[in-house]
Amino acid sequence: MRAAPVTVRLPDALIGLFPGAPRRLEIAAATVGEAIDRLDRRWPGMRDRLCDSTPAIRRHINVFVDGARAGLET
Repeated sequence: MRAAPVTVRLPDALIGLFPGAPRRLEIAAATVGEAIDRLDRRWPGMRDRLCDSTPAIRRHINVFVDGARAGLET
């Protein structure tokens, strides 16, 4: 899969935990998991806030791709 530019909108709770993180940003990623990895490289610890230990996206975090709910492999 090829990385494509995606728009990421971070909730206010994450903005408060990660100073310097913008509310909205664009990154290149082929999957949701890759996007989360890129966010975690820029703001270490963000992956732990977005994903649980299974690993899966935490239940209270909403991730959508093309209007449909998405998982890490999407």
